[in-house]
Amino acid sequence: MEKRSEISSRKSNLKKAFKLALRSLLTTPSLEPQEFSKAFPEFTSAEQARLHQLFIQVITSLHGNIEVDFESVCDETQAGTILDMVEQIVEEQSLDPLFSDKTNVGDVGHSLSAMKKNEIQHLTNLLEKAEEEKRIIGARIELLKSEKQDLSGSTDSIEKVKTQILNYKALNSNALQ
Repeated sequence: MEKRSEISSRKSNLKKAFKLALRSLLTTPSLEPQEFSKAFPEFTSAEQARLHQLFIQVITSLHGNIEVDFESVCDETQAGTILDMVEQIVEEQSLDPLFSDKTNVGDVGHSLSAMKKNEIQHLTNLLEKAEEEKRIIGARIELLKSEKQDLSGSTDSIEKVKTQILNYKALNSNALQ
């Protein structure tokens, strides 16, 4: 029975923590009448006092509504039941000699080493592919340069043939005259 009350206390602790947090949020120095009066200097003292009372009522009502909503959310989501199950699992694992929550540093080191080796291999493969692509692009550039030189040589040959044809025509037309 002690375990049940301890487990139930987790839900109780959750609610207490929420209420404390809510109280600290809704309790500010502005609740003091002097601070409140500074915010509304154009009102009379009686009006400021009435506004302050209204403000306190609103904050109190808001506080109550938020607590009710929190209770409702806890009930809807079954927070208490879930906290009980978590506590039970934690207790079972602490009693189970086969369950080890301790991490073996050697295993972690081995896994990390294997991951790094795989990463290095992957990067090496990427580098090899990039070098191969660079070599192919370089070969293509050289091929294009040689084709350009071949074309410029052909252009010179065509110009020479044109010149010879023009010279031949000129000689033949002079001979016919």
